Amino acid sequence: MLQKKRIRIAQVAPVIFPTPPVDNGGTERIVFDLTEALVELGHDVTLIAPSDSQTSARHLATSPSLYRWQQLYENVPPGVPGVLEALVLERLRQHLDEFDIIHCHGEFCHAAVLGERRRHSVTTVHWRVDELDRQLFFEGFPDLPVASISQSQGRALPKKNHLGTVCHGLDAKRFNLSKGSGGYLTFIGRMTDQKRPDRAIEVARATGYSLRLAGGIDVGNPDWFDRHVAPALDERIQHVGTVNDQQKQQFLGEAAALLFPIDWPEPFGLVMIEAMACGTPVIAWRNGSVEEIVEEGVSGFIVDSHEEAVAAVKRLPELDRHRVREAFLERFTATRMAEDYLALYETLLGAD
Repeated sequence: MLQKKRIRIAQVAPVIFPTPPVDNGGTERIVFDLTEALVELGHDVTLIAPSDSQTSARHLATSPSLYRWQQLYENVPPGVPGVLEALVLERLRQHLDEFDIIHCHGEFCHAAVLGERRRHSVTTVHWRVDELDRQLFFEGFPDLPVASISQSQGRALPKKNHLGTVCHGLDAKRFNLSKGSGGYLTFIGRMTDQKRPDRAIEVARATGYSLRLAGGIDVGNPDWFDRHVAPALDERIQHVGTVNDQQKQQFLGEAAALLFPIDWPEPFGLVMIEAMACGTPVIAWRNGSVEEIVEEGVSGFIVDSHEEAVAAVKRLPELDRHRVREAFLERFTATRMAEDYLALYETLLGAD
């Protein structure tokens, strides 16, 4: 059997949080798990990321993350993220010729820095791609290969850019199967009208379950929490703030189910597979990537209304938590994600 070529891969991380994140930061978690899995598969991997990041790969460190600067200074000027992004891209430019593949997870400016190396690059967009900013971006860089994180997201990408779809994956050792014996429903996400924790509150009230809400106040819509969530809080409906990976194990693992009541075209929804990794079923509103992630009657239920969500909660005893965990292991591990990205890398390298 022929041994596959060892590929020299750069993973270019965002600058808002360290890689991996301390608490918030789903993109940085994916970049970390992908980097570690590629290393385990025997490839020559370099992580270009803020200096407060950690990795077993080679680390080309830049300035600390915005998260770190916000810990050090009470008021961080709004231009700092742009400066941090420029520093990361300068480090990339200095080492550009050292890599066979450059995989970028940032915003826009990397496409210009890559120049002729765009044909040996992959860009993963961790946000929606159907708005004006992305439309202008793709029009300006029609030769930039882009990997979608769900088929739903991919359908909004221009065909000339779309390289393929690679669903997110997680290190299977991070979460363990739990019994779900806490007797509560849970929600993790930003407190915003896109994520709709108010829907979760309504379902909990209607089913008699207590509800534990986790997630930060949306900086782009800070008043929404005060209007739609805070008035409903009491002994049974609790908001615990943000939770890190260690806290998520108990928070998700002891829940009867995760409610995922989104009201926008979710590109992926990382918390769904985090719950599945704990054996916790997901009750999700049909939108964005949901139908690609949740297997109806296996890892959870997909609903279209409050009434259907209430009925789904009553059907939770039908689901086997061991099977929910198995569904995660079959489809959403970091190793599977790394192997899928390697297939895309090899496609680009084979096109020469």
